[in-house]
Amino acid sequence: MLLRNLWTIAAIGGVSFSSAILQAQGPPPAPATPQALGRQTFLSRCAPCHGTTGNGGEFAPGIATRIPLRSDDDLERILHAGLPASGMPAFADIAGSDRSNLIAFLRTLKPSGGSGLAAPATVKLAGGATLSGMKLNSSNSSIDLLGEDKKLHILRRTSAGAYREVTSQADWPSYNGDTVGYRYSAVAQIDRANAPRLQPKWIFNVGDVRELQVTPLVVGGVMYITGPNEVFALDAGDGRQIWVYQRNRSVGVGGVSASGVNRGVAVAGDEVFFATDNCHLIALNRYTGALVWDTTEADWHLNYNSTGAPLAIGNIVIAGLAGGDDGARGFLAGYDRKTGTRLWRFWTVPARGEPGSETWRGNAIDHPGGLTWNTGYYDRETDTLLWPVGNPSPDLYGDDRLGANLYTDSIVALDPRTGRLKWYFQFTPHDVHDFDPMAPSALIDTEWDGKPRKLLVQANRNGYLYILDRTNGKFLKGFAFTSKLNWASGLDANGHPIVVPNMEPTPEGRLVCPWLNGASNWYSTSWNPGTGLYYVQTNDKCGIYTRTDMKFQYGHSYMGGSFSGDPADPGVRLLRAIDIHTGKIAWQMPETGDATSWGGVLSTAGNVVFVGEDDGAFSVADAITGKRLYSFQTNQSPHASPMTYVFDHRQYVAVASGPEILAFGLPDEAQPAPRP
Repeated sequence: MLLRNLWTIAAIGGVSFSSAILQAQGPPPAPATPQALGRQTFLSRCAPCHGTTGNGGEFAPGIATRIPLRSDDDLERILHAGLPASGMPAFADIAGSDRSNLIAFLRTLKPSGGSGLAAPATVKLAGGATLSGMKLNSSNSSIDLLGEDKKLHILRRTSAGAYREVTSQADWPSYNGDTVGYRYSAVAQIDRANAPRLQPKWIFNVGDVRELQVTPLVVGGVMYITGPNEVFALDAGDGRQIWVYQRNRSVGVGGVSASGVNRGVAVAGDEVFFATDNCHLIALNRYTGALVWDTTEADWHLNYNSTGAPLAIGNIVIAGLAGGDDGARGFLAGYDRKTGTRLWRFWTVPARGEPGSETWRGNAIDHPGGLTWNTGYYDRETDTLLWPVGNPSPDLYGDDRLGANLYTDSIVALDPRTGRLKWYFQFTPHDVHDFDPMAPSALIDTEWDGKPRKLLVQANRNGYLYILDRTNGKFLKGFAFTSKLNWASGLDANGHPIVVPNMEPTPEGRLVCPWLNGASNWYSTSWNPGTGLYYVQTNDKCGIYTRTDMKFQYGHSYMGGSFSGDPADPGVRLLRAIDIHTGKIAWQMPETGDATSWGGVLSTAGNVVFVGEDDGAFSVADAITGKRLYSFQTNQSPHASPMTYVFDHRQYVAVASGPEILAFGLPDEAQPAPRP
C-alpha cells in the first residue's frame, strides 16, 4: 500500500519513482555542527534545570543573559568545578569535545523578550563611530554597555540622538575613600555658599532589608553597594542597576550578620571583594558580577560572622571577622588578590602558653573575642597596616580573664605582606564595658610640638580622644571629648585610663558613662586638613550595665550581661569639631533625638560637613562655624556613613538610609554643562 501511494504521488507530480522515495525520506542529514552536538548535551544535562531555551526552569535561573558576560575560559572552569555556593554542581564528566561543543551551543542562547537587557546592541557615538557589545541596562537617556573589550561603557544620549561616553572624574575607591581614614574629599563643587540649594538626585532601593550600613564605592563611573549577601553595581549618574550578585542568606549565623548587616566591598583591578555573612571572602568581576573565586575565612559554626568591608593593598586583600560578642577567637588575614589563597594570619589573642597569654588569667582565653570587624588603614610611607581589635569576651564579665587581655581593645600595626606585628597600643586594658576601639582612626601628617609628626588620631568609644605616634605606637596626648564620662578620671603618662573604683557592671545594674554604644562608635569621623578640625558624632549619654553569669555555648551570645540607656536622662547626640592639638571643641551642633542613631560624617574642601542626624535628617553643616546649611528628612534613623564623588563633571554625595541609597547634588542650573 505504501509503494502504491508513493507511485501515485510520483505520477501526479511528474517525478520518477526513485525521486518520490527520496522526497519521502527527506534530504540526507547534514554533518552535525558543534552547536548541534552541544545542543544535545544541553538538553540532557542542563535544560532540566535552566529550561529548554536557557531562560530559566523549575530548578535554576536563566543563563541566556549570563553567558555573554563569561569568557570561554570562565565557562570551562564553571563546567569543571561548578558553582557550589550558588547551588550549581560540577560537570567534570563533560570534557574534551563534548565540553567545547556545549560551550559553542551556549553561545547561541538568546534572552527571552521583555527587559531588553543583556542583549547584543550597537550604538552610534557622537562623532560618528559605533560601539558594540551587550546592553546591561538602558533608559530613555542612558545605556550601560559591556563592550567587546569586556569593559563597561556608560553612555548618555545627546540631543542629536547619538551617545557620548561618560565616567567619574573623582572616585571613592575604598571604604574610607582612601587608606588613611580621613573621610575627606578635595572636591569642592558643593560649598558653603551653594549647599542650601542641595537636592536629591536619585534613589535606589535594595529591597528586603531593614537598614543598610554600607558605604558606597565609586570606581570608573560605577557605584558598588552591598546588602545582605548581595553586591549591586549601579550607574553612578542615575542609580540604575547594572548587575547584581546574590546568594541565599545563611541559616543559623549569629551576630549582627543575622540581621543582614554588611558595610561594603573593596575594589582593585578588575575585581570586587566582598565578605558573606558566613565568613566567605569572594571576588567578583567588577564589570559583570561573575564569581572569580570563593575562599572560606573561618567556620561560622565557631561563632564567627562577617560584616566589614575588606581592604585591598597591592596584590593582597585583608579581611577581618565579627563574633567578639559571641566568644569567637579573633584574627586578621591577608589573601592573594588573584586566587583567594590565604597568605598569612595574625591571631589577635594568643593561645595558652604563647607570649601575651599571661595577660589572660582564667579560662576566658579559650573563648576570648578580640575580633577585627571594622576596616583598617594602610600607611604607604611606612608600609604599615593598622587595624582595630575589638572587645574581649565575655564583654561585661571580667572575673575569668584577669589582666590586660592582649590584644583586645587595641590598634595593631602589622607588616601587610607577612602579618608580622610591629607594635600595638591598647586603649582600654581589661575592658568590662564593651569599649572596643572600632571608632575610626585617621592617619594624620601634621606639625606636633613644633616639628612634623606622623600621627594616629582616634575618638575612642571609651570617651577619650587619643593622639599616637603611628611609627611606633607611642602615646602623645589624650582628651575627654564627651561631657559624660565617669568610669575613668583621666589618662596616665602612657595613655592608660585611670579607672574609677567600683565601676564594673553588677547583677543589679551600674550607671556608667559613656553608655555601651560609646561616646562614638564605628560610623565615620572626618579629618579636614583645610580647617585643621576633626569632626566626630558624639553621644553624651550614660547607661545601665548589668552583669549576668553565663557559660560559653556555640550558637549563642557570650556578652556576660546586658545594658540599657539611663532612664533618668535620654542623653544627646552632637556633631563636634575638635582641635586635635588642644582637645578644645571649636563648635558643636546639637541634634534632636535620644542618641541612638549611627550616622557618620564626611567633610570636603568646600568647607562643608555632611552628616546623618539623630532625627533621621541628612544634613550639611558649615565646617568652620557649625551652622546647619541644609537638611533633608529621610524619615529613617541613620546607620551608615556618607561619601562623595564626581560623575560626568558633577559632584554627588551618597548615603545609605534605611533600605535605600540616596544621592544628592546641586540643581542642574547650578552644575557645569555636560561635556561632549
